[in-house]
Amino acid sequence: MPDLKHGDDAAVNSLRSAVMRLSRRLKHQRVDESLSPTEMSVLGTLSNCGSATPGELARKEHVQPPSMTRIVALLEAKGLVRLEPHPEDRRQKVVTQTEQAVVMLEESRRKRNAFLATLVEGLDEEEWATLRAAAPVLEKLAHV
Repeated sequence: MPDLKHGDDAAVNSLRSAVMRLSRRLKHQRVDESLSPTEMSVLGTLSNCGSATPGELARKEHVQPPSMTRIVALLEAKGLVRLEPHPEDRRQKVVTQTEQAVVMLEESRRKRNAFLATLVEGLDEEEWATLRAAAPVLEKLAHV
């Protein structure tokens, strides 16, 4: 386990900065500019995890439940999600992505992947191998 309190500040700072800049550049590669990054993230979570209650989405997205209620209402108004009765608890609703959301997310992923592929073309084979090896570690950090 690295001891980040004694000497790796520069490496951590560099990693944070690079991840943030790349993330920002990827966020600009959206298909639908009317959606906020948070709305896109919620749709991505539904795509990866399936239907969920607003409370479950709030926990997964690290936002407060009232904020998620507003986000879900915006997505519903745009035709990207639908609310359905919870199968076991009539007090709750389940949020499900619509076909329109599935298509839009797929187009967005294609656009972002193409953008990233263009960037990767500038790497040599060793850099590309390092980046491929780092991907699972970055994925692990993203879900801690």
